[in-house]
Amino acid sequence: MITLIAGSLVLSALHALIPNHWLPVLAIAKKEHWSMAKTTRVTLVTGLSHALSTVLIGFVIGIAGIELAENVESFTRYIAPAVLITLGLFYIYQHHRHKHFHVHREVSTDTKVIAGLAIAMFFSPCLEIEAYFLLAGAQGWSMLMMLALLYTVVTITGMVLWVRLTFTGLIRFNWHAIEHYAGIITGATLVLTGIISLFIQ
Repeated sequence: MITLIAGSLVLSALHALIPNHWLPVLAIAKKEHWSMAKTTRVTLVTGLSHALSTVLIGFVIGIAGIELAENVESFTRYIAPAVLITLGLFYIYQHHRHKHFHVHREVSTDTKVIAGLAIAMFFSPCLEIEAYFLLAGAQGWSMLMMLALLYTVVTITGMVLWVRLTFTGLIRFNWHAIEHYAGIITGATLVLTGIISLFIQ
């Protein structure tokens, strides 16, 4: 349980940091001369949209985990950790194929901008966290709900925090480098969680 929570916490924080989660909001805010307050509100909307689709998929996968845990005795012990390790190795292998979120067109109103960002984030769920929902499902509904809450709070808080810090210029990083190596960090987190889960039940 502690391993699952720690791994999901690391992954949630990591994905809140990845630029394609919040940089489009910041870029449009600067272009449209939005205030800090408005930029924060838009980040909250897009963050909620993003978390909603991720959690919805997570619950579907988590229910599968509940069914598997009830009917396949070895699921919690071997299969679920193996899924985490396999998925982690896949992300490490594929880390160079990262996505960029670009806004290429002019938009006429703030409503269209915000709706466009929210829709884009809804249809870009964090699939990496879904393996944790599978493992959480194997431990029951309470763990599944805890994971959903943890992911939502950490992701949205992280997005808002980074937007506000970069909006004021307090933080300047090489965001492209962070995004590029996110696959390796994600993969390593998944693999480590899977290995620990094999030995700690």
